Amino acid sequence: MTMGNTIPDVFVRSAVTITKELGAKALAILEDVDVTSLPDVDVTVVIVGSTFDVEDERVKRISIPQNLDLNNILNLISAFLIEHRILGEGDSFVYVTKDSIGVKTVKKTLSAMKGFFAQNQNVLQRLLEIAIELSIEGREGTPVGTIFVIGDTRRVLNHSRQLIPNPFKGHKINVLDRDSKEIIKEFAQLDGAFVIRENGRITAAGRYLQVEPKVIDLMLPPGLGSRHIAAAGITKLTKAMAISLSESGTIRIFKNGLMLLEYNPRIKY
Repeated sequence: MTMGNTIPDVFVRSAVTITKELGAKALAILEDVDVTSLPDVDVTVVIVGSTFDVEDERVKRISIPQNLDLNNILNLISAFLIEHRILGEGDSFVYVTKDSIGVKTVKKTLSAMKGFFAQNQNVLQRLLEIAIELSIEGREGTPVGTIFVIGDTRRVLNHSRQLIPNPFKGHKINVLDRDSKEIIKEFAQLDGAFVIRENGRITAAGRYLQVEPKVIDLMLPPGLGSRHIAAAGITKLTKAMAISLSESGTIRIFKNGLMLLEYNPRIKY
């Protein structure tokens, strides 16, 4: 017998036992499951699936693209638990997948991810999925590099300028629209960044982000290209979040001038 599609219920029962014995602060199940069949456990249960619902006190549902590697998925779960003050630095949670059970301890560096889940999750997930597809497929066989800047639109516009006439001016295109994905992929070939409202409405594309890294004192790993530095910088100058994609296929997410996620779908982890 299994819970959901592929996680054996013996895994979930074992994970509950481990959670209790270790005194872990939460249990994360990396698959959509029926909550009515969950064993009793006195900690928050996080279910990673296709929906985002955090109203329930006991069970929180979050949506994370499943084509991310396990380490990045666990880091994003950590960010969610930090954001909701369910755990803090040094605390642990137990996670269960279709073929493993593990324990993740929150490190100090993960505290920088606080604020990640303050964004509209449907919008963020959609753009991350598009970035992953562009990383793997490119556009018509050509590698693509681009930036998506989400939220705090007015200030982002104040710190940027058009490189080309704005192709989205006068149009009401939302990243959540069923037919918008191909439009976004097409315009991702343009130089410059997309500017997107928190609700997913695309304000502009082809924006040059006016960022002076030395002036705003970014704390980033060495070796990042100008696109990633610009993405980080705009999140330091504003309250926006940025997803940057390099032509090498590497995807990075920035918030508050810090890198929250780094992932290259072309590389097998």
